[in-house]
Amino acid sequence: MIKVDLNEESLKKLYLVEVKKHLAKLEADTFLMDSKQLCKMLNLSWPTIEKLFLRDPNFPSIRVGKKWVFNRKEVEEYINCWSVEIREQGGEVEI
Repeated sequence: MIKVDLNEESLKKLYLVEVKKHLAKLEADTFLMDSKQLCKMLNLSWPTIEKLFLRDPNFPSIRVGKKWVFNRKEVEEYINCWSVEIREQGGEVEI
């Protein structure tokens, strides 16, 4: 005979971990993101993003009324190229 004991707290923690993974994947699959999502993705404040990227005409941004939106895949490509360039120049960014 097999006896199975379930710890509700452990199951709840496992469930929450899996839900968070799923939500992160859904967020990553979103085509466009807003300024808050961009800040979270880059782990930078909005003023820093404005200074570093929004002034660059090559940065993949779209202004819709008063709101900025960003193509997630294009931002990833831009940041990958930008970070390589920064590292080649010594790895420091002046703001």
